[in-house]
Amino acid sequence: MPTGVPFNGDVCLLCGGVAAPWFADGSRDYLRCGHCGFVHVPAAQRLPLEAERAYYLTHRNAVDDPGYRTWLSHLATPLLERLQPPASGLDFGCGPEPALAAMLAEAGFSVSLYDPQFAPDASVFSREWDFITATEVLEHLHQPATELGRLWSLLRPGGWLAVMTRRVPALAEFAHWHYRRDPTHIGFFAEQSFAWLAARWQAELELLGDDVALLRKPLAG
Repeated sequence: MPTGVPFNGDVCLLCGGVAAPWFADGSRDYLRCGHCGFVHVPAAQRLPLEAERAYYLTHRNAVDDPGYRTWLSHLATPLLERLQPPASGLDFGCGPEPALAAMLAEAGFSVSLYDPQFAPDASVFSREWDFITATEVLEHLHQPATELGRLWSLLRPGGWLAVMTRRVPALAEFAHWHYRRDPTHIGFFAEQSFAWLAARWQAELELLGDDVALLRKPLAG
């Protein structure tokens, strides 16, 4: 392969389909699934966990930052329009500054936190939720199928999984795409990827803008 780094298999980490070489930039390779469109970086080319944490801490996303809140409102506003009190939710991958959770709490909803590095309270996985949010999280997951399957299982019937992550553009744009240059971004969801998830889960899917996806669990279960 272009980087000379051996691949850790060619199985799609989302759907289990065949992931083939799609793009390389000299330091990382990107494999794309022909079935669901998911793109991932081979395991051997990812940062160690401690280096990931150090990189996260360079971000400046304060809870009271107006610009950050405006950006988060791209997800918060449509989600709030679909929730009814007294819904309770989980902010998965909240990071060190859980601004989205604060915004939802200010709107009157109960929100619990989980982040493997900054809020590692595993008790959140022992109960059900009316909604689960994951903003700028999916692109960091090492095992997206496992993690998303677990989150989906925790939703009550009629509940919402609300995620924010930039969707994969066409190859010509991907080559210059700033989003893939973040060294902690290792998995990229296409519109096709969310369609595959919705079909698998028999979920209602809404794609908003180029980075928000809302998936609703069927009322029947």
